[in-house]
Amino acid sequence: MEIDLRHLRLVSVVADQGSVTKASAALGMAQPALSAQLNRIDQALGGPVFVRDRHGARPTPLGELVLRHARVLLPAMEAFHDDVRRHVLDRPDVATSLRVGTVATVLGGIFLSRLRADLAGVNVTSFTSWSADAVALRLADGTLDIALVGACGDAVLPTEGGVEWTQVRTDPVFVLVPERHRFADADEVPLGELARENWLSAPGDGCFERCFVAACAHAGFTPREVSETERASAVEQVREGHAIALVQPLLLDHPGVRAVPLQAEPLRWTQYVGWRGDAGERFDVDLVRAAAVYSHAEAVRRSPAYERYVVAQGSAR
Repeated sequence: MEIDLRHLRLVSVVADQGSVTKASAALGMAQPALSAQLNRIDQALGGPVFVRDRHGARPTPLGELVLRHARVLLPAMEAFHDDVRRHVLDRPDVATSLRVGTVATVLGGIFLSRLRADLAGVNVTSFTSWSADAVALRLADGTLDIALVGACGDAVLPTEGGVEWTQVRTDPVFVLVPERHRFADADEVPLGELARENWLSAPGDGCFERCFVAACAHAGFTPREVSETERASAVEQVREGHAIALVQPLLLDHPGVRAVPLQAEPLRWTQYVGWRGDAGERFDVDLVRAAAVYSHAEAVRRSPAYERYVVAQGSAR
């Protein structure tokens, strides 16, 4: 069997969903059929793409290699199809499809679903990156139409090429600890009490790590170790007690771990939605902005512990 774009899409969805069960639901496939496809992909590549166990599906080093190529090839093919479609329709000013980029946000799935529901007849496709700068460049050159980006509270997003950003919401960063951790049931934890921990954070090219180190210095210590990893891997490593993680407090309902607020909220994470300044000629930017706001509100609603925290703070943020 030769690997084609359809197989790359399957691998990408499994990686995004974090489990074969969730991916099969997202793809509308029976779980045994998806598992069989993944087995055939493993055989074609000569090794496993995922580690699959009771905790979900995590990419192997080979899987990470496949995903790096998929993140390039899939958006390129979508852009090719879009360009052909526009040429045939001879309507370049009207969006028949929208390419949406996401960076460092847990809201992407809800946001994309909302757009697909609101923009009937428009084909919505997605692209994921670790770099806000890279996504801003793609907005500027027209290879992306919309971006939903999470960034450190002190970050300034690029606006070159006429890119415009709207702030959606800002949330405090929580710390994810094992359920057996001494602060697992605390209402909040002072950052300085975690001085001897090993830390995990999400990959990215922004200022978050610098802001974290500065917050640690303010609390009187230098962090021992800060490693980057994607969210599913962070949950697994925290559950096993290897480290604790800095996390967005949304959509974090996982067994064996607890998300705990940091005292005085020393770190914050802001969600932005962006497009090029002339985007209003192709799609309803107010509708897209409303979809982003809805996505955050829905994510809070699906996160009972964080929703209680927001209510206790007396702010809907």
